[in-house]
Amino acid sequence: MTNELNIPDFDSLPSVKDMPQGCAWGIFDKDGKKDVHGTLNLLTPSVIKAAYAEARDGVHISLNWPIGAIKTPGFGRKGLVEFNTQCSSQWDSLCHFNHQPTALAYNGVKPAVEKLIQEYGTEDVAREYPTLNHWHDRGGLVGRGILLDYKAYADKHGIEYSPFEAKRITVAELEAVAKEQGVTFKTGDILIIRSGFTEALTGVTPEQQGEGLGTHKTCGVDGSIETAKWVWNHHFSAVAGDAIAFETIPPLKDGKEAGITELGKFPSGTPVNWSAKNVNC
Repeated sequence: MTNELNIPDFDSLPSVKDMPQGCAWGIFDKDGKKDVHGTLNLLTPSVIKAAYAEARDGVHISLNWPIGAIKTPGFGRKGLVEFNTQCSSQWDSLCHFNHQPTALAYNGVKPAVEKLIQEYGTEDVAREYPTLNHWHDRGGLVGRGILLDYKAYADKHGIEYSPFEAKRITVAELEAVAKEQGVTFKTGDILIIRSGFTEALTGVTPEQQGEGLGTHKTCGVDGSIETAKWVWNHHFSAVAGDAIAFETIPPLKDGKEAGITELGKFPSGTPVNWSAKNVNC
């Protein structure tokens, strides 16, 4: 795995006042201008060209889960506009979840609600906030996607779990899946993990969906410092999964709630997607 931008590994990232280790604020700043793209900066022209070179079958696949795939969103989530935004796939921006003690988002930004609305004439042309519209300005999200099919791995090895329990997929398990499925990692990869969550909610009644989501638990990657280091040190440009969150809910750190969303997104600037549609190996 090459490191074209020569970014430091997790433990070598410079400390940032009041932030946990692994905070990458300032790493991608350039010419005195604060960065708004986070680890999408790893999707350099050479990385994208190398991804194109691996195209084999010419088949394209949408990972979008249909709008309205869930009758009623779980975990007390809201978001009703004209359709419920919590019932399908979505990417979280880099100011979606902030550092709770300071309310700071990626790169030290403290978003104001009125600034995030960005109606006509008030767009963030100065790039003060790391919001999703700047991904479009950059040309969208194009790169080499890699799938770690944990569900297939678990089925093969007799690992039983419910998608609606706090099953924690560890770094050791992810490495084992990658080895068995022949997946190699490259800088700028878009990591996708299949757990079987959306599959378990498909083709069932609204009542059955409600019963599963009613546990207020979901499988996912272990929301630990070890996972945060693993994600950063592999220099993924973005991470995604098919569950309601990338990390396990409820996430734990030293017995208390935390998680990769807190440990990874606001300090490191790594975009997170959840409820990507199932793709089978």
